[in-house]
Amino acid sequence: MAATPTPPRLPTPAPFPLTGEPLALDLLNTRTADAGDLIADPAGLSAWLALQQERLSPIGEAGSTELAAVHAVREAAGAALAAARHGERPPADALRALNEASAGAPAHRELVWSPQDGLTATPHRTGTPVRRLAAELADAVTDLLTDPRVRDVRTCEGADCVLLFLPTHPRRRWCVASVCGNRARVARYYARHKS
Repeated sequence: MAATPTPPRLPTPAPFPLTGEPLALDLLNTRTADAGDLIADPAGLSAWLALQQERLSPIGEAGSTELAAVHAVREAAGAALAAARHGERPPADALRALNEASAGAPAHRELVWSPQDGLTATPHRTGTPVRRLAAELADAVTDLLTDPRVRDVRTCEGADCVLLFLPTHPRRRWCVASVCGNRARVARYYARHKS
């Protein structure tokens, strides 16, 4: 009898398996099928915010108030995106939650002069750090929902994977090719060589 081949070792997924997508998708991808809610507690939220530090205003230490605000935006984003991806009307309560989060910290642009860059307009938000965080995330969701490419958002084709991505290449099928793509290839290999 032929020995069953040893499967190749798959890379261990990072605490946040998929980042670098539009901010709204990175937020939605904090809930995975296998690991559950990656921002279920303030420590998880702090870790995620550290990864997003170039895209979000600093808030200091994340606590239960910040966690609740981010969860509320994520829930509304999930419901709105599920509908918008299929060209359907998002639930009114999801849109209301996103609008309220965005309005909680109004934005204005501040003109600044520097000899290197000349005149620039930098966006600034008023309000508490938690309101600014919720507003920035709600604005990121709004940008995605109103982008014509919202219908291109895909769910990973990996078994039991629920991560979302906006493909930069039309043939992209997996959130992370080295994880879900390898799992699919290994599964096909074993299906072909099963005794």
